[in-house]
Order: sequence, then structure tokens, then C-alpha cells
Amino acid sequence: MADRKQELERLREELIARFDRYQAHKEQKGGPLDKDAEDQSAEFANDEVIEALKQEAEDELRQVLHALKRIEAGEGDACERCGGPIGDGRLRALPYTTRCLDCAERQ
Repeated sequence: MADRKQELERLREELIARFDRYQAHKEQKGGPLDKDAEDQSAEFANDEVIEALKQEAEDELRQVLHALKRIEAGEGDACERCGGPIGDGRLRALPYTTRCLDCAERQ
């Protein structure tokens, strides 16, 4: 479980850095729009993509923090829905998962 905790802590730092980069990009885009309509369209599309990536990073970070709390509470290897064990393969593939495969598929 120590390896998983380290992996989650590394992932947490990576997600925070990614979120900060997306936020910095958003704040830097505060200038006037380009006069060319095609360029304006590209700017809006880029902003939408950056916002979606930022939201994805935020959602994943929330899952990582939740998984770390469960590990600290000694519940990290147990499914939070049924209480059964979460398989090692699933934990390696998704270190922030909190549900066994059966419960995740039912959701």
C-alpha cells in the first residue's frame, strides 16, 4: 500500500501543477480578441479545450485526494460500496479507484 500511496502523492502533485498551468493560461488570455474572425474562433475553441482539460484535472485531483484519505483511514484496499477487496490489478491500473470492478461496473 505504501507504493500506491506514493503513486497517488506523485499524481496529486502532477495534477496540481497541470491545473495551475491551465489556470495561468486562462488568466493570460485576458487581452483583446484578435481582429480576424477566424483567429477569434480559434481563440474561443482553444479556451474551451483548456477549460475542459482544467475541469478534467480538477475531477481527477478530487478522486486522488479521496483515495489518499481512505488510505490514511486504513480503508484504501476495500471497496467503499460493498466493502470487498479491490483487486491489485485494478489498483495498479487506477491507483485512485475506491470501488471494486463489480461495483464500478454497476455504477
